Amino acid sequence: MKHNLKNALLLLVMLLPIGLMAQFNMQKSQNVKELDANKTTRKISTLLYYINNFYVDTLDMPGIVETVIVQTLKELDPHSAYIAAEDVKRADEPLRGSFEGVGITFQLFKDTILVVSPIPGGPSDRVGIMAGDKILKVEDEIAYGDDINNQWVMDHLRGKKGTKVKVSIYRRGNTDLIDFEITRDKIPINSMDAAFMLDKETGYIKLNRFSKTSLDEVNKAMISLKKQGLKNLVFDLRGNSGGYLGTAMTISDEFLAKDKLIVYTEGIHSPRQELVSTEAGEFEKGKLIVLINEGSASAAEIVTGAVQDWDRAVVIGRRSFGKGLVQRPFQLPDKSVIRLTIARYYTPSGRCIQKPYDEGVDEYYKDFKHRMEHGELIHPDSINFPDSLKFATKNGRTVYGGGGIMPDIFVPLDSVRFNDLYSQFIRKGAFNRFVNEYLDAHRTDLLAAYNSFDKFNSGFGLSDSEFDEFLDLAEEEKVELNDEDLKPNIEFIKLQLKALIARNLYEAGDYFEVISEMDNEIKTALEVINNKKRYEDLISRN
Repeated sequence: MKHNLKNALLLLVMLLPIGLMAQFNMQKSQNVKELDANKTTRKISTLLYYINNFYVDTLDMPGIVETVIVQTLKELDPHSAYIAAEDVKRADEPLRGSFEGVGITFQLFKDTILVVSPIPGGPSDRVGIMAGDKILKVEDEIAYGDDINNQWVMDHLRGKKGTKVKVSIYRRGNTDLIDFEITRDKIPINSMDAAFMLDKETGYIKLNRFSKTSLDEVNKAMISLKKQGLKNLVFDLRGNSGGYLGTAMTISDEFLAKDKLIVYTEGIHSPRQELVSTEAGEFEKGKLIVLINEGSASAAEIVTGAVQDWDRAVVIGRRSFGKGLVQRPFQLPDKSVIRLTIARYYTPSGRCIQKPYDEGVDEYYKDFKHRMEHGELIHPDSINFPDSLKFATKNGRTVYGGGGIMPDIFVPLDSVRFNDLYSQFIRKGAFNRFVNEYLDAHRTDLLAAYNSFDKFNSGFGLSDSEFDEFLDLAEEEKVELNDEDLKPNIEFIKLQLKALIARNLYEAGDYFEVISEMDNEIKTALEVINNKKRYEDLISRN
């Protein structure tokens, strides 16, 4: 009887994949080759049956299946991926544009949850939690020490809208902890880091991803900037790793006239699909600069490629990442998801955005290291393009395929500014510790002296003695100071500290406004915008 039951289960397991194949049969392309079941679906099912029933030890069979899925997708391409059922919602959060929780920006500082800022109008802000507060207890459970990490914080503070959580806060100047009961709510996740005017006519917008809310965020910013005199725009996509294709299309549409091809996708099982611009957008006229670097990918490259191919913008920076594979989610029986690559992205001129991945996934993700070794981040002429990778824009300008978007103006990575010493300040927590301790001691005085960010930005600067305190603290954190790396960089390091103080004291986006003063790509963008002939030559040159 037991033997018959096993046979019945085996037959069921073998038939399940065939049933799934039949379910999708109506959707498949004519290019799909029929599977030999004995060499594929039945073979896998039989293997799992034998392992489960005859292996010497008890095994986690679902875990084995997940490992097989992950490794199989890894063999296909670098961007096909598996997402476990419990991680699906969390994986989509940044692109959906919201989550449910208490509404704070925090960081772990000396094993303690430090409130960088409550989200304006959010649950924590409404009950009176302030920047600089330290959360020492959550529901009377100790919330500091070696066991506290980012996941612990999210597990304890996030939760369903309408539920309550009690936190106990230490606030400087108070001897006793202050208890707050916070009612969790829907918390927006902004995809726009900053929007401000660089000068009287040039605005700046920095977008960190293309989420569900990005178009609304960008349009609101442009309307606000127009009231401040916006005529030219610097659109910063550096470090933007992508997001929704639909959002990339609608934002491109804001810059392009009607009926312009934005991007097309094509794959062996996916017929060519074209996305075309529609009605009038918010910024179809006026000088446009797009900033990119090696961290700009996917949707960021779609937008950049479209405005470059239509000669709508001057692109400044370094070659983008080269992520031009289209993923489609498919749900598995346990509610887990695979994101399977089904097509490639192409710019209007026909450039394939995707860089090669012939040498495997591991080498693919070492691309930044290889670019450094080849000198590409410092010298643009280290990249050699064959004639087959040359394409033409609407005005006949030469642009390049082969993976990623090559800028019109190359700005090298500043290896003097971002040297090993600067990296040590970040890695060993010197910047973070100094800013937190400085604000712990001076927050009240600073807010009294500078009741707005504009006053702070124009009036504040670290004194030499305060900078010496920072260096002393850095030495305590085992930073290896040396004059060769320090002296050329003192003003930039001071500005970085000022920007971090502004971010914690006012709004997160204020960091970018402070640091823009010494941003090489922004400086180059302003030089191009303020030189009418050069801008027009870059847009129209053959």
